[in-house]
Amino acid sequence: QSPPQPPSLPLAPCRAFSNNKILVELDESSGVATMKFRSPPVNSLSLDFLTEFCISLEKLENDRACRGVILTSAIPKIFSSGLDITEMCGKSMEHYAEFWRAVQEMWLRLYGSNMVTVAAVNGSSPAGGCLIALLCDYRIMVENPKFSIGLNEAQLGIVAPFWFKDIFVNVVGHRVAERSLQLGSLHPTPEAHRIGLVDELVPEDKLQEKAAAVMAQWLALPDHARQLTKSMMRKAALDRLVAHREEDIQNFISLISKESIQKSLRMYMEMLKKKKS
Repeated sequence: QSPPQPPSLPLAPCRAFSNNKILVELDESSGVATMKFRSPPVNSLSLDFLTEFCISLEKLENDRACRGVILTSAIPKIFSSGLDITEMCGKSMEHYAEFWRAVQEMWLRLYGSNMVTVAAVNGSSPAGGCLIALLCDYRIMVENPKFSIGLNEAQLGIVAPFWFKDIFVNVVGHRVAERSLQLGSLHPTPEAHRIGLVDELVPEDKLQEKAAAVMAQWLALPDHARQLTKSMMRKAALDRLVAHREEDIQNFISLISKESIQKSLRMYMEMLKKKKS
């Protein structure tokens, strides 16, 4: 018989709801949730991942106990590798439309969120991974020169749409965004910090602590004042996508279904397979 356990101290209530690809934990005492991406091998933004992301975010948005969310990865060395290329290769027009609508939905919900959103970027973050970070209020990245972040779509022969570009310009300014987007640059962490793509660099073991401290600083303000200010700053970009949503989906379909683009995506997938083996 095991000895009786001492009574444990009551812990702050921490609610977790976990789907397959994202683990969500809400600490009710601080009002802060953490969304951890765990979709191996590289947290690709598949249709399933995007759908789950939007549902998780909506649950938190509607939970009065939640005021802020920290986004991070449960997979070492990678935050998110971006859009899942298998969703864009050799599929039907209907599938492309459904997938792109899900990308738009994620963008609209995260960029327009009433909560404080902090990206704790604990690995490389190309393309759509960089997009998720850009959509947040604040970006902290692990200080590791092997990690990089950027909108590198041009390297795959894809054009980042206007709503990717708009928020990139809002964060780093026009000239830096123009050069970075045309070259499809992936910026190593020191450079990402220098150009303002990430707000802060910290050692890996201090990342969660720093994210919590930044969150506390943002939550010290009255919610309504911060929310109205955020909405004022972001409204033009949000309205622009909402107004051109269907047209943007058609543009994506016509671009992605071009044989030249399909060919370059297939070549890229082959290259990834070779890397794995």
